[in-house]
Amino acid sequence: MRGFGRYALYIYVAIAFVFLMIPIVYTVAFSFNDARRTNIVWRGFTFDNWRTVCDAPSVCEAFGNSIVVALVATVMATTLGTMIAIALVRYRFRFRSATTLLLFLPMATPEVVLGAGLAAQFLAAGVEKGLGTVILAHTMFCVSFVVVTVRARVATLDPALEEAGRDLYASPAQVFWRITFPLLIPGIMAAALLSFALSFDDFIITNFNAGPDMTFPRYVYTAAARGIPAQANVIASAVFFLAIALVLVSQINGAIKRRQLQHT
Repeated sequence: MRGFGRYALYIYVAIAFVFLMIPIVYTVAFSFNDARRTNIVWRGFTFDNWRTVCDAPSVCEAFGNSIVVALVATVMATTLGTMIAIALVRYRFRFRSATTLLLFLPMATPEVVLGAGLAAQFLAAGVEKGLGTVILAHTMFCVSFVVVTVRARVATLDPALEEAGRDLYASPAQVFWRITFPLLIPGIMAAALLSFALSFDDFIITNFNAGPDMTFPRYVYTAAARGIPAQANVIASAVFFLAIALVLVSQINGAIKRRQLQHT
């Protein structure tokens, strides 16, 4: 028992890792499947799916819609969330605590409730559902994540740096753009990446508010009943490999910078 207890943690981590990787391995493997009408049974290895990724009906259109929605929602949510985060940390105003509480509510509210509530509001206002309503819905719930992320970065800034800029007769705008904003860029970029990932991946809120327009998660959900086309697996695999590449580049770049700082 003592010997087993020594390796129990390693065994648990290995099992958890395998369990998490099974869907990813399945997706990547079946992107090379020689599928015909369905992509459920393995029929053979082929590269044709990667060469003809847009041959499947609507798959590239749905993917493009998801990219557009995620980019626009990320820009809007990051801009609004950064301004709100700075205001909450740097200024004192009435209902500041209530504002903070309200910003956390979308993060704690189930997506079914958010999606149904937004759909009812759009219907009551007579707004036609489409990509525009999806962008508004995604911006609404992404703002909360941006505020939390950027607020933590703003709280760690050293006020002495900004005071030094003011002592050198810099205007408030110059202090912000030359000192404050560059220091906030890591937090803003992290918030933007988080918003993009949440928006691109969202299905429940999108399904309530998209109307006839199709996004990639909706396309995969609809196609799953008859077997997801291999081209959809190709796009999912490409997105996964791109995310891994970005993480590796970021880690390598950070390691290089740390090594350079150690030698200076």
